[in-house]
Amino acid sequence: MNRSIAAHYSAGKLGISFELFPPKTADGDETLLAHVRELVRFQPGYITCTYGAGGSTRDRTLEIVRRVKKQFQIPIASHLTCVGSTVDQLRRFLADAEQHGVDYVVALRGDPPRGELAFQAVEGGLRYANELVQLIRSEFPQFGIAVAGYPETHREAASPQADLENLKRKLDAGGQVVLTQLFYNNDDFLRFRDRCQAIGIRAPIVPGILPVTNLAQIQKITALCGAKLPTDFVEQLSRNADSDWQFQVGIEFATRQVMQLVRSGIPGLHFYVLNKSQATAAVLNAVGIARAS
Repeated sequence: MNRSIAAHYSAGKLGISFELFPPKTADGDETLLAHVRELVRFQPGYITCTYGAGGSTRDRTLEIVRRVKKQFQIPIASHLTCVGSTVDQLRRFLADAEQHGVDYVVALRGDPPRGELAFQAVEGGLRYANELVQLIRSEFPQFGIAVAGYPETHREAASPQADLENLKRKLDAGGQVVLTQLFYNNDDFLRFRDRCQAIGIRAPIVPGILPVTNLAQIQKITALCGAKLPTDFVEQLSRNADSDWQFQVGIEFATRQVMQLVRSGIPGLHFYVLNKSQATAAVLNAVGIARAS
């Protein structure tokens, strides 16, 4: 049975989802699950889990999503990239994912391994995310599929138009939902959404949100992914190195960002929670997202 991830974005309903990554220790697992317990009170449609560079934590990813689904009875999604894998290895992972109860796959090409400047497919592997989507759709049709979109354009794209055409190929191959890279200028997202509609993309386009709680941390993250931080936002964060100050400034910014996006008619929100609940919970509370008792 195909589990369409797009069903979480039906008319009149704001779909919420959260993204985790595998902790390195057993104690970290328990801490993460405590944070997930707080997050699921906001009734997300599903929770996703990424994995380390080159697939280094794939098995841990499947274990985390299995535990989340068992404990909280919520649909789960595993990330999957083409990096370092042959098609047969990808097939084995997808078969394992099915055994672990995975509902959806976030299908990505993946970034080059650390120290490498360009993506290079392994012999017998795949070069592009649309090829991975096609593999999943043809051989594992029971999975719903999400793909990535880039409001500020993927760093390796030849042009914004080429990046958009690549996104459409992923959706035409079977992708059902677009989860975007994090961004801090809503105009970038709104222009991206308009351009998607103009090229014939009709899938839900879900903004990716990462509330800022620490300036040094977010500067490292945005340097890696190519997202831009507004100058006035950085200046405000820089006024005080105190962690409570930066947390509050970040929450206020994210709250304004999310409220504007909701007013623009977005189908949902995908939060990069960095395995913690406090910042995301503060934003959702501030914008009035229903929270279960």
